Amino acid sequence: MREFHISGQRIADDTPAYVIAEIGHNHGGSLEQAEALFRTAAQAGADAAKLQKRDNRTLFTRAMFDQPYTGRNSFGPTYGAHREALEFGLDEYKHLAGVAAELGIDFFSTAFDLPSVDFLVELDLPAIKIASADLTNTPLLRYAAQTGRALVVSTGGATMSEVRRACEAVLPINRNLALLQCTAVYPAGPEDLNLSVIETFRAEFPEVVIGFSGHDLGPEMSYLAYALGARVVEKHITLDRTLPGTDHAFSLDPQQLAELTAGLGRARSALGSPVKRCSETEAPAVRKMGKKLVAARELPAGHRLTAADIACKSPGDGLKPYQLEQVIGMTLSVPLAEDDAILPDHLAAGDALTALLDSEAATHAD
Repeated sequence: MREFHISGQRIADDTPAYVIAEIGHNHGGSLEQAEALFRTAAQAGADAAKLQKRDNRTLFTRAMFDQPYTGRNSFGPTYGAHREALEFGLDEYKHLAGVAAELGIDFFSTAFDLPSVDFLVELDLPAIKIASADLTNTPLLRYAAQTGRALVVSTGGATMSEVRRACEAVLPINRNLALLQCTAVYPAGPEDLNLSVIETFRAEFPEVVIGFSGHDLGPEMSYLAYALGARVVEKHITLDRTLPGTDHAFSLDPQQLAELTAGLGRARSALGSPVKRCSETEAPAVRKMGKKLVAARELPAGHRLTAADIACKSPGDGLKPYQLEQVIGMTLSVPLAEDDAILPDHLAAGDALTALLDSEAATHAD
């Protein structure tokens, strides 16, 4: 069965969406700002708040670390200094783990390198996210998988063969995987999302929970993703979309995050049951607007019914029009006035006919 487990919570086809509020580095290096984002995530109904963890000296070449990085979105004069200014350490992570526990939400992070995996395991966080850029990083995938933590893996910019390779690296070690359709465009328009890939993933990986990591503007496309089978939904969040930083512009503000969680609940309700039948809430309308078999005119007992003797009229609280052919040729055991319902016990065939008509009705109902 397709299942994913995190912090004792089961996520599967028959459950609500597990919503991850991706904070990333939208805290701007401020622990106070990060805590405010955690509280926003919880208040809006998200299941988890997520950060990103990098060991910057390990992750980047010296040339990339030292290259100039200026502009409105920069937090330092070089790219390395910029990344270091946004990086939280052990004290900040411990504080935020306590905040998450207080709020009753999960807290985990993306690991961009092997030391960051070790860092997150030391904190005993319940899951590890692997970013799209590392889908082809099989050493990192295997290293994260062997921790036994739940794994959430994004697939932006990947080919199907690369997705298969990543799953082949993870699944023999760790079956507790959520695979997220993602598009590496920031922001992504509806035409960039390729949500049909969710169905492709579900067919290719029948035991893996599929999700959606969206960089699109607003919550609406996440509802469609859920309808297609995504059960993990990750969206970036911010307190203010005008703040400096590359991710704020396509992040959800607090109101939009609340709309996302509420809308996903509505999407689940709207999907309902896969069994097609007349529900209790439909029954009054079906009775009022449906049709039944009635006498088209006054008919005496002993009369053999013809098509001309029978009309189909509302309300639909008797024999259905599709049962007309079974009734034609039957003999009335009682007289009927015009518009009287024709019922099985009005017909001379008795119990056998009643059983036939009931069986026919049950077949059509199913």
